[in-house]
Amino acid sequence: MSKEKTLSIIKPNSTLDNNIGNIISVFEKNDLRIAAAKLTKLSKEKAEGFYIEHKERPFFGELVNFMTSGPVLIMVLEGDNAVVKNRDIMGATNPANAAEGTIRKLFAKSVGENSVHGSDSLAAADREIAYFFDKNEVLNRF
Repeated sequence: MSKEKTLSIIKPNSTLDNNIGNIISVFEKNDLRIAAAKLTKLSKEKAEGFYIEHKERPFFGELVNFMTSGPVLIMVLEGDNAVVKNRDIMGATNPANAAEGTIRKLFAKSVGENSVHGSDSLAAADREIAYFFDKNEVLNRF
């Protein structure tokens, strides 16, 4: 198995609904550890920069507004095959299509308010982690 790091964001609907601990518990029960974490409220500029690849899509403005509407918990998760494991744990983007027991099935309100973000590849994980964290803020526990 490959030890990896991936980025996870607990989105505003889940932080405001007091589900941070519930979501972290799902990660921990699936052998993902927190290597870095920060609770923050994203600025419009920071959210736009993070989601820049979606800039031309019709949902971009709505996504930025949602991600800046309340606090988010940004984390670096680590573990064996962390990227794929986290994607499996999150479930489908549309909570109606998500498997039972996945984070999005349990906590998402809609496709737009789907509770969590997770990197979709190792390259994306590296880029996203560097976007939010300095190297000295991320623990290396492998």
